[in-house]
Amino acid sequence: MKTITVLSRKGGSGKTTLAVNLALMAFLRGHKVLLADIDPQRSASDALRARGEPGPVLADINAGKLFMTQSNAMRDCFDYLFVDTPAMPEADVAQAVNIADVCLVAGRPSFLDLAPIVRTAEAVRRLGKGGMVVLNQAHTSRSDVAPVAFPDIMEALRFCGLPLAPHGLRSREAFQKAMARGLCVAEFEPGGPAARDLERLWAHVEAGLDGLGRGLGQTPMKTALTA
Repeated sequence: MKTITVLSRKGGSGKTTLAVNLALMAFLRGHKVLLADIDPQRSASDALRARGEPGPVLADINAGKLFMTQSNAMRDCFDYLFVDTPAMPEADVAQAVNIADVCLVAGRPSFLDLAPIVRTAEAVRRLGKGGMVVLNQAHTSRSDVAPVAFPDIMEALRFCGLPLAPHGLRSREAFQKAMARGLCVAEFEPGGPAARDLERLWAHVEAGLDGLGRGLGQTPMKTALTA
């Protein structure tokens, strides 16, 4: 079983959207998936409870129950455990990082998100874990074209200590509509641009997990968020 912790020190980064959509993608690919929601806001729990068909198993827990939840999931032969974390307190986030095989640091490609991304990546590295930064909610003026801006931000992220994923999620209305129905965008809008973004990202994460994160994010920085 592989454990994927999704985290961010900043609210509004799209962390829960990322965690829920990736968990659903893994489920749709035929895997046995558990999503542990340790964020007191319970947004991931709300999204999955809105789902009207089978999906990932939900564990609505606090951080203190993570280790036991992971042990039980391994015993029950789950393939993936996703953990949606709160922005704070740091001790809860640290527990989620400690049990992870891979950490995904979510953040928007904006100046105000840069420092939280760097601080979160540093915390992951201090705890001896690996992973990657996933840019989220990137803006684009056309539905079929990736954004080409953010050169200063992407250059700064070269020094955050974690590689940048070559695929991210753009700011698309489909994500919010899908979450309200407990769906991932690949179900809500099959073949659409949001679905393509998600499928590319999951394929990259899943491939890297075969090496417990060693292969994640190795695509050159300049290719991130390209079509």
